[in-house]
Amino acid sequence: MTMSAKKEEKDEEMIIDTLDIISDTKKEKKIDEDDLADLPACGAKTVDKLKDCGYTSYMALATADPKTVAEVAEIGEATARKIIQGARNRIDMGFETGLDALKRRKEVNKLTTGSKTFDDLMGGGFETSAITECYGAYGSAKTQIAHQLAVNVQLPKSKGGLEGNVLFIDTENTFRPERIIEMAEAKELDTNDVLKRIFVARAYNSDHQLLLVEKAKEIIEEKNIKLIIVDSMMAHFRSEYIGRGTLADRQQKLNKHLHELQKLGDTFKICIYITNQVMAKPNVLFGDPTEAIGGHIIGHTSTFRIYLKRSKKDLRIVKLVDSPNLPDGQTIVRVTRDGIVDE
Repeated sequence: MTMSAKKEEKDEEMIIDTLDIISDTKKEKKIDEDDLADLPACGAKTVDKLKDCGYTSYMALATADPKTVAEVAEIGEATARKIIQGARNRIDMGFETGLDALKRRKEVNKLTTGSKTFDDLMGGGFETSAITECYGAYGSAKTQIAHQLAVNVQLPKSKGGLEGNVLFIDTENTFRPERIIEMAEAKELDTNDVLKRIFVARAYNSDHQLLLVEKAKEIIEEKNIKLIIVDSMMAHFRSEYIGRGTLADRQQKLNKHLHELQKLGDTFKICIYITNQVMAKPNVLFGDPTEAIGGHIIGHTSTFRIYLKRSKKDLRIVKLVDSPNLPDGQTIVRVTRDGIVDE
């Protein structure tokens, strides 16, 4: 090969390398930073208002409701639709192959319950980007599991945690920092640090409960939230909507509430844990008459449904009754001072 040919080949390689670097830089910028100012009809003031309300990425806007965006950004609904459509055009929201779905599933993280048998029942723990519902009678450990998850989520990923913080929406005044301290001490964690990373809000009615979830998106990224707990989901709905005449309104409101939670889970890759109350069906003569309240709305929206039942002393029966990918099964855990442990 002549000197001239070698020089041309070297120059060609340099050009290709330069183009690859430029391409990689553009890809990194697209992945690492969603520039909302590039969206149509999205000025500097609008961008600031959107970011203040938690809309910091294309995905958050692409899955948003035009009316909500119009309200928070103080713009017309038509303008909000243009912004949302612009965000959707910048990300892939179309069909994907099953292989692509499998690759995406590998990015799902699991949060440990503290019990190996419970984790095994759940395929490794509670999933991110999913709603896990636990229902059962009083004293069945629904709130105990909520406290345990609030501690475990702060653990390193090597120990089954998500290295994040917690939003705890308390509707029944059941959050107890003293219980968090006991569980944190069992994990040899700094109790003050653990409590500082749990953000608790008491919901005083169903409207307040919905508002807290809507406001959650404003602090999820800022506070590194990896878990949202609602304990319990139906307490206010059950007390405020009485009689069959209010059932349709209650279910519509509940449906919107649950889909807002699911949207947060999908958008920010966080774990959603909700507890639910039960009722006794009077027409059941044989077998267990216990049934979760909330109707088909909760049943369809929850990704995983777990039935908790009290057994002897500190034992609890944990039964997985619904899952999109796991077989039905059950295990037994123990509720101790140290938290949820194996039998």
